[in-house]
Amino acid sequence: MKINKVLIANRAEIAIRIIRTCKFYNIKTVTLYTEEEKDLPQRFEADQSVYLGDGPLKDTYLNIDKIISVAKETGADAIHPGYGFLSENAEFAKKVVENGLIFIGPSVESIILMGDKKGSKEKMIEVGIPTIPGYHGADQSTSTLEAAADSIGYPVLIKASAGGGGKGMRVVYDKKSFVAELESCKREATNSFGSDIVLIEKFIENPRHIEVQVMSDNHGNHFHFFERECSIQRRHQKIIEETPSPALSPELRDSITRTAVQISSAINYSGAGTVEFILDGDKFYFLEMNTRLQVEHPITEEVTGFDLVELQLRAASGEKFDFTQDDIIQTGHSLEVRIYAENPDDNFMPAIGQITKIGEPNYFTRLDTGYRDGSEITVNFDPMIAKVIVHGDTREESIEMMLESLSDLPFFGFATNRDYLTRILTHEKFMSGETYTHFVKTYEEDLKKAAPSDDVVAAAIGALLLNDHKLIENVNSNKSWDSLVGFRNI
Repeated sequence: MKINKVLIANRAEIAIRIIRTCKFYNIKTVTLYTEEEKDLPQRFEADQSVYLGDGPLKDTYLNIDKIISVAKETGADAIHPGYGFLSENAEFAKKVVENGLIFIGPSVESIILMGDKKGSKEKMIEVGIPTIPGYHGADQSTSTLEAAADSIGYPVLIKASAGGGGKGMRVVYDKKSFVAELESCKREATNSFGSDIVLIEKFIENPRHIEVQVMSDNHGNHFHFFERECSIQRRHQKIIEETPSPALSPELRDSITRTAVQISSAINYSGAGTVEFILDGDKFYFLEMNTRLQVEHPITEEVTGFDLVELQLRAASGEKFDFTQDDIIQTGHSLEVRIYAENPDDNFMPAIGQITKIGEPNYFTRLDTGYRDGSEITVNFDPMIAKVIVHGDTREESIEMMLESLSDLPFFGFATNRDYLTRILTHEKFMSGETYTHFVKTYEEDLKKAAPSDDVVAAAIGALLLNDHKLIENVNSNKSWDSLVGFRNI
């Protein structure tokens, strides 16, 4: 590789993840930290760490000029943006290159094109990619948008073109409420993104969220690394991901992955990206493309055996990939859950405090975290504090392994969603693979119940392994589920 030193323009778990690969290839690393992060592992695992100061994010991790200045002062020849923060900021990517540094990511043109929901959809239609029926025209008058909704047929989704994170979205079920919801959506879009341009799309009532990992070098080679099922979401935020998806037949998997490669080829993509689709039965539609590494990338690494950060570095270095699509295969099944500092029993309010004990992952568990025992959790950063990843021979085995992993990692000191994740994993519908994007809303009351006891979890595991549907029903009706509050808190 021609990259010798990387500045990681990010923090916590993803910074540690990137350092791990860089160390293996003898690439030096520089990390950043603020006052409240001075004792976090990201500062000590890198070869060098630079103090960003204190204050709001715009003065630290979102300060483009400061980050580029640090990279040049420390002798870094490349910047890895991780995910979040500036990872999909075209201005940042442009300035990195203009300053003679390597941006470990796609081209500025790709970031701009795929970062605009309206523009990317127009490009997909041009290329011949299936998209959700809808309106994405320039005429943004109320009468035109209302007529479009009438033509598409209710329910429809109003979505801000520049939106993200679940903001600037409204589902409208009938004509009489359309105008009010449109005005509300436009106000939120203006406040959040500085633009009130919206799309109107057909709202799919039982969707699954399927994404395909793609990777391209700079020599015209485009590959997919199969799919990830990301349907278990809360307020449009993924909380459980798995691969392979239980919803895809071999034929459907082949079709959706080929379509993802067609997209990356059509836009001459470079590096790591994720093409997201909405699955409606056996039909799929392009949703968007994330021009960066995804939080859930570890499960793809587990089933394919490829280090995606390594491939990012190689692509950014200008290397030609030395493998073919046939060399990339899925082996077994992998699950990831996201541990959040929040209280599911108090409307998911953010939690703060000191981590008194994380626990030790067992031999089959991959724990990706940027925290350690004694670390302080505040409300100034994203509440995700860890990712727990397992890889089994089958989906049933992966669920069993994940349940055991969660019991071994208590995250003492403050409230987390750990037990909430256990409730999902042991729910009858999850175990049977019925994982739609409205899962947590549909089974909201079920998931409010106390965490299951060891006996109940054991019964759920038995049901999985024996494929005994009657036993699954017994697990979900077990009265001890409601009365017991602990789940092997060791």
